[in-house]
Amino acid sequence: MSGLYYEEFEIGMEFKHALTRTVTEMDNIMFCAMTHNPQPLHLDEEYSRNTFYGQRLVNSLFTLGLVIGVTVADTTLGTTLGNLGMTDVRFKNPVFHGDTIHVVTRIKDMRESASRPTTGIITFEHFGFNQRDEEITYCVRTGLMKKKEHDA
Repeated sequence: MSGLYYEEFEIGMEFKHALTRTVTEMDNIMFCAMTHNPQPLHLDEEYSRNTFYGQRLVNSLFTLGLVIGVTVADTTLGTTLGNLGMTDVRFKNPVFHGDTIHVVTRIKDMRESASRPTTGIITFEHFGFNQRDEEITYCVRTGLMKKKEHDA
């Protein structure tokens, strides 16, 4: 298990995740198919060619999921009990097929759970960037984390 327990986090801690991922056309098409999203901006090359992007966009929810997924091994793998919420989601720049995504996570806040003494609540800030270091997405995510002293 490589995730961190509640006690191992500190406010202001920053992770520059080593894992990167190049987004493929197949990723985008399969995600749209699996989520029943027929948006031509994601699927129709001819339609998209006539937009101001000039090409298809990668589905923003795939992008958000990928950015959060990249963070798991370094932060929450085996030590989280689930997400409590996501706020302040923004998509600053589009993602296109062939873009390579890298992620930075910062610990924004943390507190012990008032109702579950064996857990703590961590507030993560996730920043996704493309290969040109342009911010593509940002999200604040709150997770319920195990405390090490109670994980036997």
